[in-house]
Amino acid sequence: MANRVRLSLTVGEAPHTSKIRNGAIPIEGVDVELINVEPMIAAFRRMVRNVEFDICALAPVTYVIARAYGYPFKALPIFVQRGFHHGGLQVRPDAGIKVPKDLEGKKVGVRAYSVTSGAWTRAVLISEYGLDPSKVTWVVDDEEHVTKLVLPPNVIRTPEGKTLNGMMADGEIQAGIAGLAGIGRVGSPTGGWKPVETNYPDLFANPAELEAEWFKRTGIYPCHDIIVVKDSVLAENPWVAKSIYNAFEQAKNEFVATLDSPGLEGPAKKYAGMRKIVGADPLPYGIEANLPTIKALEETAFKQGFTPKRMSVEDLFVDPSKL
Repeated sequence: MANRVRLSLTVGEAPHTSKIRNGAIPIEGVDVELINVEPMIAAFRRMVRNVEFDICALAPVTYVIARAYGYPFKALPIFVQRGFHHGGLQVRPDAGIKVPKDLEGKKVGVRAYSVTSGAWTRAVLISEYGLDPSKVTWVVDDEEHVTKLVLPPNVIRTPEGKTLNGMMADGEIQAGIAGLAGIGRVGSPTGGWKPVETNYPDLFANPAELEAEWFKRTGIYPCHDIIVVKDSVLAENPWVAKSIYNAFEQAKNEFVATLDSPGLEGPAKKYAGMRKIVGADPLPYGIEANLPTIKALEETAFKQGFTPKRMSVEDLFVDPSKL
């Protein structure tokens, strides 16, 4: 290891990141300058558009798009958030949407077309249920993080003065991805969202069962908020990648060790529940443990028209086990 380096870090507060953020678990050889950004979506935009931080959490689909277009940062196989996406697609009861194919010919709201949860949701609908996304009109109310991205013609913006919530209520759109579509939330990406109560049913009445079966069959465990590092940092100090990975792995392992405790709440309760589907470690890091997910992420980005070329695992991720 060479001399110590000082690097800026932006990652959201979570039980498995807090000890990185507060320095209780150091990144070996690195003096960390923690930069708090709330909400984290604002950090995503700043990283993609200005390459503002040395180490930053970033939405995975945004990252794959940015990497495909040559942006100067690369991911480590640290997946800070995980979750499935068979649930959360809400429909108007009077829209005649009973199965995913019924979305064709309809208007569906989503915050931005390339938002990771929207991309994972479409991936399920396409691969499992034969949805043709080109036959859906996707209505968005926010910018894409990567400004180079050219959207297909069936993606339109909300008309001036209208919101996705209002359009759903008025029947101008027939479905939306809850929490991301503007359905079930108000606010802005830079100022934060507030929940809005809705009464729209989910398209799938049994998402948990579908998710468990899908994971058992495919091994795909959708990822969110991966850690990226500037190319210049990795070039000048390649050992930094392993130091970052080791610290995040230790913090995560200490968190996972608490998941057998009684009375869990919040993220701990969520990830303890995930163990019933994915096994003992609900936040697996590393290339090998996540290979089906990484390949599905890349395929999802390409097949949905976000990236101009196919990319290998090596194109996308530094493998700390080889350092």
